[in-house]
Amino acid sequence: MFVTFEGPDGSGKTSQVAALAEYLLGQGFNVLVTREPGGTAIGDQIRLILSDMGNTEMNPRTETLLFLAARAQIVEQVILPALAGGTIVLCDRYADSTLAYQGYGHQKDLDQIQTLLDFATGGLKPDLTLLLDVDVEVGLRRRASGGQWNRLDAYDLEFHRRVRQGYHQLVQADPQRWVVIDAGQSPEQVQKAIRQTIMQRLGIKDLS
Repeated sequence: MFVTFEGPDGSGKTSQVAALAEYLLGQGFNVLVTREPGGTAIGDQIRLILSDMGNTEMNPRTETLLFLAARAQIVEQVILPALAGGTIVLCDRYADSTLAYQGYGHQKDLDQIQTLLDFATGGLKPDLTLLLDVDVEVGLRRRASGGQWNRLDAYDLEFHRRVRQGYHQLVQADPQRWVVIDAGQSPEQVQKAIRQTIMQRLGIKDLS
C-alpha cells in the first residue's frame, strides 16, 4: 500500500507521518517512511538546493525539474522495491505537490507538468493520498515559529493560497484517492482521523 501525505506548508505532515508509522509498526505491519524531496543520497542533495534561501533566482521550470529528478530517484531506489516486498510506504509529499506548487502555485501548464510527472514516476500513483488541510496563514506561522523556514516558504501569500486551492481542485478531480483531514485540529485529533482512514482502507477495525 502506497500512502502519500500532502498539504500546505505547516500542516503537520512530517510529525503525523512519524506517529502513524509508529502506530502501524505496533500493529505488526512492515512500514517504510520516506519524504520528498529526499529519501535518497541524491534526493537529499537536491533538497538542499531547493530549500536554500540563497537560491532566490531559481526559475520555476528549474525548480520543477529538480523536484522531478529527486522523485525519479526515490521511486526507483526506494519506493518500488519496498512495495514489491509488501511494505506499507508512507511518503511525506509526492507528485501532487508538484501539481499544487509548481502547477497551481507558479501558474504553469498542468498538462505539461503531468507529462513530466508520468515520466519521473514511471506512472506510479498512490493508493491513498491524505490532504492535511490548514489555512495558509496558520501554516506559515507554524513554520516560522518552528524555525523551519526555507526558500519555498518565503513565496508570497497569494502563491500559498493558490497552492491550497490547487490541492482542493486535485481532490475534486480524483475523490476516491483523496481524503481531506482538518489539520487545524489538535495533533491528537488529526492522528486519530488518519489512523481511522488508514485502517479502513486496510480493511481492519482501528484498534486504538
